[in-house]
Amino acid sequence: MRKEEIKKVVREGYARIAKQDSSCCVPTNSCCASTDLAQDITKKIGYTEEELKAVPEGANLGLGCGNPVALASLRGGETVLDLGSGAGFDCFLAGNKVGKNGRVIGVDMTPEMIERARNNAKEGNYGNVEFRLGEIENLPVADNSVDVVISNCVINLSPDKRRVFKEAFRVLKPNGRIMVSDIVLLKELPDFIKDSIEAYIGCLSGAILKDEYIEAIREAGFQEVTIAEETSFPIEYMANDPTAKAVIKNLTIPPEKVKEVADSVISIKIYGVKPSKTL
Repeated sequence: MRKEEIKKVVREGYARIAKQDSSCCVPTNSCCASTDLAQDITKKIGYTEEELKAVPEGANLGLGCGNPVALASLRGGETVLDLGSGAGFDCFLAGNKVGKNGRVIGVDMTPEMIERARNNAKEGNYGNVEFRLGEIENLPVADNSVDVVISNCVINLSPDKRRVFKEAFRVLKPNGRIMVSDIVLLKELPDFIKDSIEAYIGCLSGAILKDEYIEAIREAGFQEVTIAEETSFPIEYMANDPTAKAVIKNLTIPPEKVKEVADSVISIKIYGVKPSKTL
C-alpha cells in the first residue's frame, strides 16, 4: 500500500470510530463498543478507576494499549504533546497532572476526532488543553517547545515511523523526554496480514519488529532508550477486533494461524530522552 492510501484508510476508519464509539485496537463484540466495555478494557491496560472518573465522559474510546501518562512522570507547569490524541483521553489526564500553569497539545489527523476532543475539553472546562489537526509525521508544533511527548497505540499506524520520531525529537526541548505505549512484533507477520487494509485500521499490519522500532527511536537522536514494560497482546484482543474478524473471515484463516499471529504481537512502553546538546 502507498503511504497516502494508508493514511486515507486510517483516517476514514478513525472517523467512523469518532462517530460511533467503536474501538479498532481492542476487543469488542459489535461495531459499537459500550462505555462500560471501553472502561473495562482501559483498566486492563493500566489505567486506574480514579483516572477514568477524572476525564470528561466520551473521552475514553478504549483505543489504547497502555498508559503512557502513568510512566511519563509529568510535573506541574510542563508542556506535553500527545501524538494521535483521539478524543482526548490521555490529554485530559496529562492536563490534570501539569495543572493550570502547564499546557497539553493533542495532534490528530482525523477532523472528527479533533471535533470530539474539543467538545470534550469544553465540557470538562480544560483551559490548559488544546487540539490541533495535523499529521504526526509533520507536527504543527514549534521546534524545542515541549517538555514531554506521549503517544498511545498510534505510531504503529504511521507508514513512516522514523519520520514520526524525528518530528518528536525536533519539537522537544533539550532534556525533553518521550514516553510511548505501542504495538510491536517479535517476528514478521504473514503477508496476508501485512497487505490487508482492514488489518491496518486494526493496529496489526502497521506494526514493525521490536528491534526496528527501538532503532528508529535511537536513530532520531534519543538517548537512554529503555523499554519500561513489555506485555503480550492477548489473543482475544485480536480475535474480537472487528477488523481482524473481517480479515480472518474473508481469508478463511484457521484458528492455529490466528494464534500464531497473536503470539507475534506485544505491547511495549518505551522511554527516551533528547540530550541537552545535539549535533
